[in-house]
Amino acid sequence: MAKLTSVKVSLKLPYIGGVEGVWKPDESERKAAWEMYVELITRISVAELKPGEGLLREALSSLYTLFDTTRIILRKYGPSVAQPKGKDKLSFGYLAVAILNAVLRPVLAKWHPLLLDYESTKESSVSPLEHERQWDKNEELRGVLKDVRGVLIEYANLLAQVIDIPSLIIQRTD
Repeated sequence: MAKLTSVKVSLKLPYIGGVEGVWKPDESERKAAWEMYVELITRISVAELKPGEGLLREALSSLYTLFDTTRIILRKYGPSVAQPKGKDKLSFGYLAVAILNAVLRPVLAKWHPLLLDYESTKESSVSPLEHERQWDKNEELRGVLKDVRGVLIEYANLLAQVIDIPSLIIQRTD
């Protein structure tokens, strides 16, 4: 079977409007895309956080780990994955950094300190889960995480196209 030579990119990203064009990935970018795809689909980043489920702290921490993961992948595959290979100047490196800086960084920069500040008010007799549920910003942060999830699913689906596999993201039906 012939390898995919190009993929149309259309990602809506906060703060920069979005990224559109044609990405012509090479073999290094496909390998990097697979590694990033595995990280994305096995984290809370693309799993729905239903009301009353999970901890917001864990969700933010999971998103934060994508910075280290992305850095490791970029270092591993080197500058070739950041070299544009078409007129639209898209590459794995460009897209990966755009996701970090336009999607994750603004959310984490705002919400990590707010949640940390709120966590510092927790009484020892209250569980972390119950304390988070009482936070007046709980629903707002859950909404933000839902929006981030949408962008990360689009990104993961784009990576799946590049590596020529069906989406492995499982949507819950409950």
